[in-house]
Amino acid sequence: MRPFVQLALDLLGGGVPAAPAHAPRAPGTKRQLRLGDAVVPYTLQRARRRSIGFTVGPDGLAVRAPAWVTLAAVDAALQDKAGWILRKLGEQQARRRQQEAARIAWGPGAVLPYLGEPLTVVLAHGRAARGGMLVQDARELHLPLAHGAGPGQVRDAVQAWLMRDARRCFTERLDHFAPLLGVRWTQLRLSSARTRWGSARTGGSISLNWRLMHYRPAIIDYVVAHELSHLRVMDHSPRFWSVVESVVPDHAALRRSLRELPAPPWD
Repeated sequence: MRPFVQLALDLLGGGVPAAPAHAPRAPGTKRQLRLGDAVVPYTLQRARRRSIGFTVGPDGLAVRAPAWVTLAAVDAALQDKAGWILRKLGEQQARRRQQEAARIAWGPGAVLPYLGEPLTVVLAHGRAARGGMLVQDARELHLPLAHGAGPGQVRDAVQAWLMRDARRCFTERLDHFAPLLGVRWTQLRLSSARTRWGSARTGGSISLNWRLMHYRPAIIDYVVAHELSHLRVMDHSPRFWSVVESVVPDHAALRRSLRELPAPPWD
């Protein structure tokens, strides 16, 4: 799944493949340009390509352009797509505000989303099971910590518990969907990636982000089915999406929900 939005403007009616994703990129040049009523900073990177590529992501606007394209031509292309750029930058700002609003105040009584519902942290030294105990009816997570525990201790204890629960949950869902898709997974790795929810390797290794435990089960199922489907089709072609749809018919709506509901930051 792509963590950002990209628009490529082909200046010559044809393009050459971009550099492989793993290839190192040269540092870009910081520039700015007035678009409408806003002064927009952006990073310009020269690349071996025949098109100007615009990317709007968490770090703002980035532009990749061939070495022979003049700065005036780059700015003209930006002006031409000013509406699109400003709209995407606005969406990124709104997402950052959402993330900050979702930031967890770590300590006794901290509340975090768990499987799409709020979960309250209770410090229960001497009364909670080692590693933590979920009290389903009360929507509480009891941790074996003293009431004087600092925010970092509480956060680390919650993360450790959440990662253990993620492995349990993901294993269960992988075992559910793999036979339906006619595939076999061989290994589960928990990821802490900031912008990627999962990945799959041809040998059957699946990586899933433990932060998915913040989302409702249907969204987790979509991501699990998405990655398992890559064991049959390793691209995002129409054939791939038809495989996903065979087990998660509402995958498009769930994918939108995943994009629109940012997980709380843990840093």
